[in-house]
Amino acid sequence: MRIGLLTEGGYPYVNGEAGLWCDRLVRGLGQHEFDLYALSRTRRQEDEGWLPLPPHVSRVRTAPLWTAEEDGVRYGRRARRRFAESYGELAGVLCAGPGADGGDGGDGPNRADGSKGADGPSSADGPGATAGSGTAPGSLVDRFGGALHGLAELARDEGGLVGALRSDTAVRTLERACRAPRALGTVREARVPDLLAVAGHLERALRPLSLDWYGDDGLGAADLCHAAAGGPAALAGLLAGHFSGVPLLVTEYGVHLRSHYLAFGPDAAAPAVRALLAAFHGRLAAEVYRRAAIITPGNAHARRWQEHCGADRARIRTVHPGLAAARFADVGEAPDRADPDTLVWVGRIEPAKDLVSLLHAFAEIRKGEPKARLRIVGAPAGPEGEAYLRHCRALAAQLFPDEAEGVHAVGDNPVSFEEVGGPEAPTLADAYASGAVVVLSSVVEGFPVGLVEAMLCGRATVSTDVGAVVEAVGGTGLVVPPRNPRALAEACVALLRDPERRERLGAAARARALELFTVEQNIEAFRNIYLEIVSHCPVRRVVLGQAGEPRPFAVPAEAHVPGHWTSPTARVAHRAGPGWAQGTAPRPTPARATARTATEGAR
Repeated sequence: MRIGLLTEGGYPYVNGEAGLWCDRLVRGLGQHEFDLYALSRTRRQEDEGWLPLPPHVSRVRTAPLWTAEEDGVRYGRRARRRFAESYGELAGVLCAGPGADGGDGGDGPNRADGSKGADGPSSADGPGATAGSGTAPGSLVDRFGGALHGLAELARDEGGLVGALRSDTAVRTLERACRAPRALGTVREARVPDLLAVAGHLERALRPLSLDWYGDDGLGAADLCHAAAGGPAALAGLLAGHFSGVPLLVTEYGVHLRSHYLAFGPDAAAPAVRALLAAFHGRLAAEVYRRAAIITPGNAHARRWQEHCGADRARIRTVHPGLAAARFADVGEAPDRADPDTLVWVGRIEPAKDLVSLLHAFAEIRKGEPKARLRIVGAPAGPEGEAYLRHCRALAAQLFPDEAEGVHAVGDNPVSFEEVGGPEAPTLADAYASGAVVVLSSVVEGFPVGLVEAMLCGRATVSTDVGAVVEAVGGTGLVVPPRNPRALAEACVALLRDPERRERLGAAARARALELFTVEQNIEAFRNIYLEIVSHCPVRRVVLGQAGEPRPFAVPAEAHVPGHWTSPTARVAHRAGPGWAQGTAPRPTPARATARTATEGAR
């Protein structure tokens, strides 16, 4: 079958998110044909090139989300009226207050100030309604989807939407919606700078509507659209379904809506801006979940978010990320390589990893186990990570002055900061192998890839109870509350003093990881899901012959069998896409990119 793989800021770019996962998926499903539709986030990402692509990737089309030139489209009177109606409907949904849809009228997945509840979004009627929930016509759910489709159809008919979304008409329309009698109190306070900020954000978020990806020469020819993320990538999949009836599969290893909430905190923007943007992303997430044939979260934490946003649990299949187990086989089969007094932490160095609590916990550990050592292995994540690393180094020097056996000997610090590739840890597997216990101290975590790598190495683990940690570890490791150095210290000391328990937990952890979290398990799950979707959602496309008449058997059943069995002569209408988004063919990857393929990516 032909798969249209949709990505945002990821594959096939070298430094893209989830690039390694997508590459393994594409290579593991060589019996299918893949077309890549990639949205880039920065110019640097585009300049650094792509990963090497396998031969069954037949086409790559890219578009930047970080820039869009003026499309030069000038609307006539009728087109301007269509835009005002559709954009006004969209703005009205985002500003709608209590009771606007005849229900309880909440903001669905977001509160009036753009914040979220403690456990994620609520499942109120509105954006939380599912496909089978029987929502009444005219509800906010239907109005939001209708507005998106109206804007997309306008962009298709007129050749673009960028200029209209940047126009004064868009800002005035948004202002009228904010001042409407039944609008939320928070958005009524929006001032001109707030309206400009929201209009600019909506223009960027709606850029996929202006793309020419959705005809029979693009996603319309696919048997299945697979969005490797929510947000803009999934929006492109929604449009392929609307225009061509192509079924949509959505995979989220990190929930896009949650990422928006974290990025737009109380200090990021004015309350009115946060409320409007939270409403937009909440409604978009709910629409994606409502229209997707199947949704595949990477863990139970992401699944709970999706269910709160209205995803029908009957269409949810949890598919855990897959790791290459072979690279950790030597360490996992030789657990005696570990230093019995050493704790190891591995990951990206940034504030969310809470190394400060780990260092304070290690100070407590040293009181009971004076021979204990702590190895922190990882690189800082950007400028913020570099500043945090300097702070942690200073704290370690303060808590643990260099120790020496005698007054004339040179001492060293029991805490070391290293990077993978150095003399002490030439590979990632060597870093895990060096310690008896692997520690995770995060306060925010999605799916703990580093923890699963430690499990594949047969190491006992101590982790904080965040994200999907409990789901990954099961009963094979110790889990403590986050931001609790004393509990973290007690768990580490318990394992340092009990080598038999460490061995039992390490063996159980490796067995669990091999059963649930390998590349092979991941690929097999998607192989079955692809077949399930296509079997229930056959693609029906009308092919026109040279005379313009329909050819009813131009796409026979064997066209779905792997291989090029047919080459029907088809004529399809095609308009030039926007100048800022042009189709491309696979191109050579710069030499510097090849080294990146050997790494596991961002942790």
